[in-house]
Amino acid sequence: MIDLVIDVRDLQKSFGEHKVVHGLNLQVAAGEVCGFLGANGSGKTTTIRMLCGLLTPDGGSGTCLGLDIISEASRIRRQVGYMTQRFSLYEDLTVFENLDFVARVYQMRNRRQAVQDMMGRMGLTGRADQLAGHLSGGWKQRLALAACVLHEPKLLLDEPTAGVDAEARREFWDLIHDMAGDGLTTLVSTHYMDEAERCERIVYLSDGHIVAQGAPDQVARSSGLVTYEATGEAVDEAARRLRQMPGVEAAAVFGRSVHIAGSDRAALEQAIADFGDDSLRWHQVEPRLEDVFIHLLTRAKESSQPQSSPLPQPSARERGEGGTRGAGGVRGGKQRI
Repeated sequence: MIDLVIDVRDLQKSFGEHKVVHGLNLQVAAGEVCGFLGANGSGKTTTIRMLCGLLTPDGGSGTCLGLDIISEASRIRRQVGYMTQRFSLYEDLTVFENLDFVARVYQMRNRRQAVQDMMGRMGLTGRADQLAGHLSGGWKQRLALAACVLHEPKLLLDEPTAGVDAEARREFWDLIHDMAGDGLTTLVSTHYMDEAERCERIVYLSDGHIVAQGAPDQVARSSGLVTYEATGEAVDEAARRLRQMPGVEAAAVFGRSVHIAGSDRAALEQAIADFGDDSLRWHQVEPRLEDVFIHLLTRAKESSQPQSSPLPQPSARERGEGGTRGAGGVRGGKQRI
């Protein structure tokens, strides 16, 4: 049997009358890099916080690291690394001071050596005396990751910050896979399709439900989407017109190519025929993950019921956020490490 680091069933969570997670079942195997995807408000962060013991589920059951997510939440918190969306370390401390503080919080033995070793692993040694607030986005991301794995957790729950350049993102993912090779299990939330493709398995949430999961290529193949691409002149205008045509669910420009997708092959091919531009030479291509996620998001919006009144917003306490400087090296309402 495959060892499951995460194994939860029928997970549910509401804030007031707003139900955020609806009967979610999720299993993640040991050493797996699993991508957690979905639009903003789909329930990703709420699910992650329930898994690591920062929020108590309203219903459901399961284990994380072999520990009950409800009765043993405090033990789970000491064995996971949680990298939040916002940089949550002290910007007025140096790189070394931040990591040393985290080591003190976890009461690590030989903490100074552990910090030195981690800075070497993350390429931070040359920046040990630099203030965290003066780091670029990519180096802040490295520091945040170093702080999350300093205490050698068995599970990394990751919501990495956006706004870093392509090279920094690639280096970040190289570090994730290096640690996965050492046995670290990672559940990572991302909006970037190139990052999703680097995951062994992806799970897509919509309105608190899992609507698709599997290996990235498997999800794309099983989506039922048909995609065509053409290269030519005036592709921007072509995409604009094609978006208005029946059967075309999405039309996007990539360089000098226009890419269209739809779930009804006959309708999509009829749209191409009706478009009537002989300068565009169409050929069928494999659907991209981006096509799949836009398709899933569109389908979810169409099936959702309109709200007659604004949804109540969860309080800071319900969201698991504090307003004081706490033991996790976070202040001003940021999430604990």
